[in-house]
Amino acid sequence: MCRRILVVLCSLLILATLTSCWSSKEIEDLALYAGLALDVGEFSATEQELEDKGATYYKKNKITATVQMVPANSVGGTDKQGGSSGSSPPYMNVTGTGDSVLEIFRQYSILRERPIIGHHLKVIVISSELLKQQRINQLMDFVLRDNDIRPSTMVFISQGRAADTMVAKQKNEIPAFHIRDMLRNQKRTSKVLDPVILSKMDANMHSKRSYALQNLVTANGEVEFSGAGVIKGDTGHWVGPLNQEETECLSWLTNGGQSGVIKTYDWSNEPITYELKSMKSKITAKADGGELSFDVKLVTEGRLSETWNVEEYPAATHLPQKAEELFKERLEGMMKSMLHKLQSDYKADVGGFSTRLSIQEPALWNKLEDHWDEVFSRTPIHVTVDLKITDFGSFTQ
Repeated sequence: MCRRILVVLCSLLILATLTSCWSSKEIEDLALYAGLALDVGEFSATEQELEDKGATYYKKNKITATVQMVPANSVGGTDKQGGSSGSSPPYMNVTGTGDSVLEIFRQYSILRERPIIGHHLKVIVISSELLKQQRINQLMDFVLRDNDIRPSTMVFISQGRAADTMVAKQKNEIPAFHIRDMLRNQKRTSKVLDPVILSKMDANMHSKRSYALQNLVTANGEVEFSGAGVIKGDTGHWVGPLNQEETECLSWLTNGGQSGVIKTYDWSNEPITYELKSMKSKITAKADGGELSFDVKLVTEGRLSETWNVEEYPAATHLPQKAEELFKERLEGMMKSMLHKLQSDYKADVGGFSTRLSIQEPALWNKLEDHWDEVFSRTPIHVTVDLKITDFGSFTQ
């Protein structure tokens, strides 16, 4: 009898300690959003008509936020087998204009029947034009404070309207998922940067370090990764773009890229192409006699994958040193051009030189930290390349 009573008491104790969602909300009653685009404030035709009819509130029209809402069954990715019925896309974009991201989000509650929730937000795209006018920490303040939004959300920049990146050309495609999945191509090209997630961007903003965001461009409904945008650490503004080649060099410099090709022209002015098999970069800080400088060494191995010089093809294979010198000269030129733009045009260190200095010379870094970008802009950087062709692919002599 005592044993039975003890078992009952233990069972009641276990039941009392089980957790449950007393305030749970059915997922069907929520509007999940997967993408957020921020642009310079610009009324849509619908917003203008609503305002003309008195649907307005106290605000300045500084930003337009576009939220991409998706069905609950799509949050894991794009439906490859069917998608939505009829001609309707499997997502819906809703826009609002104002000067507070939170307030714009709350306005959706008087426009739609379901409240939006950001647990499945995948990507945030900010237009470069907006970042010329507003600081990025102003635009991201609510996003970083919102407990619903995951710190792994990826942030991109757009050349042109950010809202255009949230429109799909393919019938069953969800743009936010498409942008996220494009990052898989990093193994094929170093023109795709490591994604900057919210937690990493928050650290950059608080340390006032400059950084680069992957740039998106749109044309005829297609979205492409094309270069990067440089965000100045001390101002939080966009200061300029890096083209695709410069972005590739930035990937190699920061050891974020192990793939890609280097194309140049041979002794007969014909295209010749080197494909990377590996790439390693090492930055060394030197502070001799109070004079600061950096040495950058790039070590790469790869194959000669293409040449248009049919007549002298054997020369390229039997005299690899001749081809190696061409590629080495090309890579050095690409890297120096990218560094010159960062130092002279943007005065922004997005290549990790500050990190290397803080590790090697912490005392010196403490003195220079508050005005680092200015110091970086006038610090000599020496680039050396060790390039080796290891094979020539398959060919017939």
